[in-house]
Amino acid sequence: MKPVKNKKIFFLAGFPRAGNTLLTSILNQNPDVCCTPNSITLEIMKDLFLLRSTDVFQNFPDEQSLNNVMDEVYNLYYKHWNYKYIIDRGPAGTTSNIALLKKHFKQEIKIIFLVRPLLEVLASWMTWAIKTPNAFIRKASNNPTHMCHLLMNSEGQIVKEILCMQNLLKPENKHMVHFVDYHELVGKPHQTIKGIYKFLGIPSFKHRFIDLDQVVVNGISYNDTILGEGVHTIKTKKLIKSKIDVNILPKEIIKQYGKIKFI
Repeated sequence: MKPVKNKKIFFLAGFPRAGNTLLTSILNQNPDVCCTPNSITLEIMKDLFLLRSTDVFQNFPDEQSLNNVMDEVYNLYYKHWNYKYIIDRGPAGTTSNIALLKKHFKQEIKIIFLVRPLLEVLASWMTWAIKTPNAFIRKASNNPTHMCHLLMNSEGQIVKEILCMQNLLKPENKHMVHFVDYHELVGKPHQTIKGIYKFLGIPSFKHRFIDLDQVVVNGISYNDTILGEGVHTIKTKKLIKSKIDVNILPKEIIKQYGKIKFI
């Protein structure tokens, strides 16, 4: 079977532990849709852009040829993927990423963004880390307060997604984003998925919300020996809202981050 040509490509961003893997599993029931695991495409774009600062490029600054490559990153990366619609997961809404996409991505930019209260996000990470000996944050520290601060590192995924949200809320960008609340995804899945399809402008599909599948794309699944066992494992029997007690967090963490509001 020949890969589909002229694919439409969309984006999935949002806070970790906010239902990214769950939403991916649900959307991928549609044979025309592929929502990807964490993608390297934005990193490819960034690395190509940074070539401009090299001596070799500055010695012979062929802007057009480099732009030709950057214009085709998404088409080339997904060339062999046999889907009509690709939903690429990554922090597409940050200031630098949006700037690159506006210049080089030749389709309309549409970003699904998953949200969840920050303390729930941190508590979910901590709940998982406590029961996972090879969790990546436990390799750095066993102190709960320190672990939370590591998760909130300025270069980490949570802060990157906060910056992504802040940029997408700007008047010039807010038309690009559709926010999905974790609690609505789990509690009102039919309406939530319907809203996503409407935002993307693609034909509807009858999804199931029981007997879910773990995420496998093109025969490849997550290798969670890298981050820690089970970090991308979902409950498959039915949709279940994870029971997260934010009081598992140290009091100083609750005080420091509990007042942060996003929308």
